[in-house]
Amino acid sequence: MTSKYNGYSFPLRDRVTRKKVQFHNRYGIQLTGDLYLPGNFSGKLAAVAVAGPFGAVKEQCAGLYAEELASRGFAAMAFDPSFIGESGGTVRNVASPDINTEDFSAAVDFLSVQSFIDPEQVGILGICGWGGMALNAAAMDTRIKATVTSTMYDMSRVNAKGYFDAADSADARYETRKALNAQRTADYQSGSYVRAGGVVDPLPEDAPFFVKDYYDYYKTERGYTERSLNSNDGWNLTSSLSFLNMPILRYTNEIRSAVLIIHGEKAHSCYFSKDAFADMVNGNPYRENKELLLLPDAVHTDLYDRKDIIPFEKIEQFFREYLRA
Repeated sequence: MTSKYNGYSFPLRDRVTRKKVQFHNRYGIQLTGDLYLPGNFSGKLAAVAVAGPFGAVKEQCAGLYAEELASRGFAAMAFDPSFIGESGGTVRNVASPDINTEDFSAAVDFLSVQSFIDPEQVGILGICGWGGMALNAAAMDTRIKATVTSTMYDMSRVNAKGYFDAADSADARYETRKALNAQRTADYQSGSYVRAGGVVDPLPEDAPFFVKDYYDYYKTERGYTERSLNSNDGWNLTSSLSFLNMPILRYTNEIRSAVLIIHGEKAHSCYFSKDAFADMVNGNPYRENKELLLLPDAVHTDLYDRKDIIPFEKIEQFFREYLRA
C-alpha cells in the first residue's frame, strides 16, 4: 500500500502553501515540521503548532488540521515529535512524556521568532495522545495563549492503569514493569529494539470496535502513510515504560490560558477528555476560558479526518478569540 497523496493522507489545496522546516528542542533534538501558510497574506499571523495522533506522523491528521487552519488564515505547523517520522533522536520509535511535552514548546520557540508571526498569538493543538501532551505543555509554557485537544488520550493513565482503568492495581503495574524490563535486557543484549507492531493486521473478526476504528484509518488508503508507526511496525515495545511512573496531567488545574477539549461522545476514549476537563477546572480560578465540547455520535477516528464532523468552525472561532494580541 502507498499513501494516497504522494506521502500524505490528504490533498493540499491551491490557496495554501506547505514548506518543510526544521527546529530543535531544549534537549538538542532536531525536529521537522511542515509549515502551512495562507496563499496570500499581509501583516503578522496568529500561529498554531499541531501534533498527533500517538503513533502517527505529520503527513496524517496533524497535517490535515494544519492545512485546514492555514486555509482559514492561520500559520499552522504540523510536526513530527522526537524519535519518529523525519524528526531526530538516535533511538527511533520511542515516546517520552517529558521530551514530547518539550517538543510542543520547541514548536512555540520556532513559531515565535518568525518575522511573519506575532509571538503573542501562538497556540497549540494536540490530537489523540498528543492532546494530553498539549495540556501538559499548556500547564508549563506561559507563552501558549490557547490550546485545543481533539479526541484526547491521557497516555500516562492508559499505560499505568489500562483501558477504562481495568488494570489499576500495584500488582498489575508490577507485572507490566517486570515484562518491560525483561524486554530491556533482551534488547540490550541483541543490540536492537523489538517493535510492538502497529494496528493489528489482519484484523481479527472478534476485534473490539475501537480496534476496527483504528484499522479503518491506519491500515487503509484513508489514512495510511509510509512513515506512520501505527500504519506499519509500531513503537518500540519498551516505549511505554516511562509513562508508568510519570503522570502528565498533574498541574492542569493551574492552566490560566484558554483550553478547548473536543471529543466524540461515542468514542471509547471519551472518558479521558471528560476526566481531564473535570480535573483542569477543579479549584482553578481561571475556569471561564475552559470548554469541553462533546460531539454526539462521533467515534474516536472521526476526529482524525472527517471534515464533516471535526468542528473546524468552532476551532477557528476559539483561536481567533484567544489568539488576539
